[in-house]
Amino acid sequence: MTILDGKKFSNDILEELKEKVAKHKEETGKIPGLAVIIVGENPASQIYVRSKVRACEKVGIKSEKITFPADTTEEELLNKIKELNNDPSMNGILVQLPLPKHMDEKKVCNTIATEKDVDGFKPESLGKLLIGEEDGYIPCTPQGIMYLLDQTNVDLYGKTAVIIGRSNIVGKPVAGLLINRGATTTVCNSRTKNLDEKLRDADIIVAALGSANFVKGNMVKEGAIIIDVGINRVDKKLYGDVDFEEVSKKASYITPVPGGVGPMTIAMLLKNTLKSFEKEGDN
Repeated sequence: MTILDGKKFSNDILEELKEKVAKHKEETGKIPGLAVIIVGENPASQIYVRSKVRACEKVGIKSEKITFPADTTEEELLNKIKELNNDPSMNGILVQLPLPKHMDEKKVCNTIATEKDVDGFKPESLGKLLIGEEDGYIPCTPQGIMYLLDQTNVDLYGKTAVIIGRSNIVGKPVAGLLINRGATTTVCNSRTKNLDEKLRDADIIVAALGSANFVKGNMVKEGAIIIDVGINRVDKKLYGDVDFEEVSKKASYITPVPGGVGPMTIAMLLKNTLKSFEKEGDN
């Protein structure tokens, strides 16, 4: 069994990005910029935003953290996004989710200019992903998952992949990416009939349903590749969607929680921001 160390891989990517950003600065005097917007005081969101800002500092990307109180109107938030759309120093705009209930998350995300959609959440980005166009932005967590799968050196073509979770942020985009790579892909949820049977047939399992230790050892076949996207806080401890202790005994590769998919998500966000910056320079 090999642990897919997302922390190590992400550090390697950040070092590579740091070199590229430094080269751009030397050649043009310019660096990429990322605006990170947070609304309210959600503790988990605060942690995620701090991690993203720190990663920007490490790489040399300019980050602008914009904080709004929870009672901010949707119109105020949309106006700020429109302002950032027209700011040439900001190559990426990220709105930390979830938003307060009085805001329409789809409307907010869709207000971000397509060329600055470094989270890859807009319909235009997801559409390009599904048809295999590479000039769009792949959502960060799915992009990180594919990077981790590539580190196994396993040819995905013809492999059986099962995804548990059908969110627009992880499940659906990962399915599209796996299909594009030739994997026979099934998207399930916690109520899927005969789920155990489907999982035992899978060469690759991506668990992204948000239920601590949901996938047990008896649900997995010998040699399966396990990608655990879940982050569940139980009694002040973090658990993935996969029972690591049981499943790791049967898996050929497995991601830990924490330290697996999470760090990869941030690395891919910065990679998308640099991509936006470079595309802007080509125009």
